[in-house]
Amino acid sequence: MTDRPTFKKRFRYWFDNLMASGTPAMVGMLAFTSLVVVLLAGAIISFGGINQEGAEGHLGFGEAAWESLMRTFDAGTMGGDTGTGFRVVMLLVTIGGIFVVSALIGVLNNGLEEQLERLRKGRSQVLENDHTIILGWSPQIFTILSELVKANENRKKAHIVILAGQDKIEMEETIRERIEDPKTTRIICRHGNPIDLNDLEIASPHTARSIIVLPPDGDDPDTFVIKTVLAITNNPNRRPEPYHIVTQIRDEKNLSVLEMIGGNDHIQPVLTGDLIARVVAQTSRQSGLSVVYTELLDFGGDEIYFREFPELAGKTYGEALLAFETSAAMGVRRADGTALLNPPMDLTLESGDQVFAVTADDDTLILSGLDKPPVDAAVLRSGKRAEEGSPEKTLILGWNRCAGTIIRELDHYVPEGSEVRVVAETDIQAEIEACMGALSNQALTFQPGDTTSRQLLDGLKAHEYDHVIVLAYTHLDVQDADAKTLVTLLHLRDIAVHDDTPFSIVSEMLDLRNRQLAEVAQVDDFIVSDHLISLMLAQLSENASLHAVFNNIFDPEGSEIYLKPVEDYVAAGQPVNFYTVAEAARRRDQTAIGYRVEADANDPAKAYGVVTNPKKSTMVTFHPDDRIIVVSED
Repeated sequence: MTDRPTFKKRFRYWFDNLMASGTPAMVGMLAFTSLVVVLLAGAIISFGGINQEGAEGHLGFGEAAWESLMRTFDAGTMGGDTGTGFRVVMLLVTIGGIFVVSALIGVLNNGLEEQLERLRKGRSQVLENDHTIILGWSPQIFTILSELVKANENRKKAHIVILAGQDKIEMEETIRERIEDPKTTRIICRHGNPIDLNDLEIASPHTARSIIVLPPDGDDPDTFVIKTVLAITNNPNRRPEPYHIVTQIRDEKNLSVLEMIGGNDHIQPVLTGDLIARVVAQTSRQSGLSVVYTELLDFGGDEIYFREFPELAGKTYGEALLAFETSAAMGVRRADGTALLNPPMDLTLESGDQVFAVTADDDTLILSGLDKPPVDAAVLRSGKRAEEGSPEKTLILGWNRCAGTIIRELDHYVPEGSEVRVVAETDIQAEIEACMGALSNQALTFQPGDTTSRQLLDGLKAHEYDHVIVLAYTHLDVQDADAKTLVTLLHLRDIAVHDDTPFSIVSEMLDLRNRQLAEVAQVDDFIVSDHLISLMLAQLSENASLHAVFNNIFDPEGSEIYLKPVEDYVAAGQPVNFYTVAEAARRRDQTAIGYRVEADANDPAKAYGVVTNPKKSTMVTFHPDDRIIVVSED
């Protein structure tokens, strides 16, 4: 039979539990002990008839307790006490005060420090409504924050809440360094794991207008995304209304998983690998295309807006194209939510349909009111210049996880008999062999080598290729990878300067800040992959309707954005307005949204010559090398 615990063991167990209860319990215990000491001393003095020497009568209980309390708080008070009995009692009270009250003050101080540390760590719950939440932390966050700050400029007060595993103070300091002026937006940082249900509540996801899930760098970022979305949608405290969640996915097979998770919510994933691969493949054949995408995706200039126009009901899409002076229509969003990019020109607009267009703001998407747009028929070009279908040679320098998809995308655009050579310093023979079986128009070869070596580049005869694509080594540190890319670009530009054969150079950069360094190489185009993805995430978080439009723009099927020779549309060397350009494109079942001035192709101050949504009545004189930006099926 087990011995019964002694009183000492029971008391120690009780005391241990009390200490483990935290600051409130210890404060209560010490306060109670102090009260007992004060009341006991007051009772001894009052009922024992003890008083100071020379004092007449005896102190009442209340007065005696007060005297005892004063000596508990201030040991110096007993310095003037007289009378042996009175001094003994007050000495004991003072000694008790030194230990008990001092301990109480210490506990309170520690409790205050714990609360301050908790606040410093960012563990307090956010009490906001209609805010944007960013779950996770990566270099993409700075582009997203910059874009959201621009998007919120027309709001009196906006809030962005960041919940990530980083230290709160470090996040705030880093953001202040990169985002100098948040304007009307308040950025709130909190420390926590987005996958943890308790931590997730800190960001108040149930009152948010949109949630952006940023995957971490690593081999399997999709796992983090899926778990985070699950934590939001299957939260026991979830709201009845659908959540608007925007994220990015690396592996296509995980798209179906997200669809199953968010059947009742608006989950909009961006398939990063395919998107970047398609942009690289298209841009390698059309210089300036990535700038066009950037102009459409960022909040700095014109964006895509939706609006219903009852006045256009019964009219065709072709007629609607010329109905705007300060906006460039791109398509129609049907009443059922279906987005049609560059639909047939004879498509009849119905009640409930919305036109989506590139425009400065939602209040600039207005009809011109012109009965007859000023089209100059004399400068229109009705025929399409014959395009040579000769085989093309593409050189890819470097390798990353998107390279295989880029090669397969190129196969859709190049004529039969084309060639593509890959040179990389990593062992990718297995990936090359996997690509070979999926190609029908290109012959693929691989050569190992250091892509920063001038001797290697001269030996490859880079000037004999039609297109050169320089890919970033994403397995390296971002700055190391961009440094390799920059060295390769400088060599290629020097080769191009000393050779009369024109060949396009397209490069992928990882850090947007390094693009300014690379501009010295005068490359035809740059793709900053994470930057484009970040721009799209910010746009989708602000307007869920854009998801269908972006799917159409970046879908290899259907209409895409092209930069076509200006002389396919209007005569070069003569002043012409954009109404005329839009009409020329309309006659070819295309939607014109801008143009590119070749003379400004290397000028970042002029957006590398790209002009989207020009005012249609403004006269422009084009050079034969200029291009018209159109949405077309081919």
